[in-house]
Amino acid sequence: MEVVNEVTPTDPERIRGLMEPGPDGPIFMVNLLKFKDRAEYADRRETDLSGRDAYAIYGRGVAELLPKFGGKPVFAGDVTFLSLGQVEEPWDEIAIASYPSRADMVRMSMSPEWQEISVHRTAGLKGQLNIETVIPPGLSGSAWASNAE
Repeated sequence: MEVVNEVTPTDPERIRGLMEPGPDGPIFMVNLLKFKDRAEYADRRETDLSGRDAYAIYGRGVAELLPKFGGKPVFAGDVTFLSLGQVEEPWDEIAIASYPSRADMVRMSMSPEWQEISVHRTAGLKGQLNIETVIPPGLSGSAWASNAE
């Protein structure tokens, strides 16, 4: 299995798929994040921020923006150990956010507010994987699923 971290989508087929309605009900977007050592802003501004610090500015902004689109932060944590599998370089952090639908996530990412804070995301990220997930129908009434929603 080949793993390619990206900062912005490059595959036209995947971009088209993102614009499709998606699954019914809420989605949980799992973000596997890899940070740059030093933040690099597109406007070439001078900064002493690390990539992690720049992304943290973006993360705080997204946490405030999510509720406007029906979403909420679910989890964020540092990767400390890869106990199973192999990757060339493990991710630095995992973050999970929930949205009422894929369309709500796309609407947020196209909003002027998101565009404004995303400069910190781009400055801080070396790459990431975004994995859309849903709670399987059989688990929708379980204690685990209700805690996650």
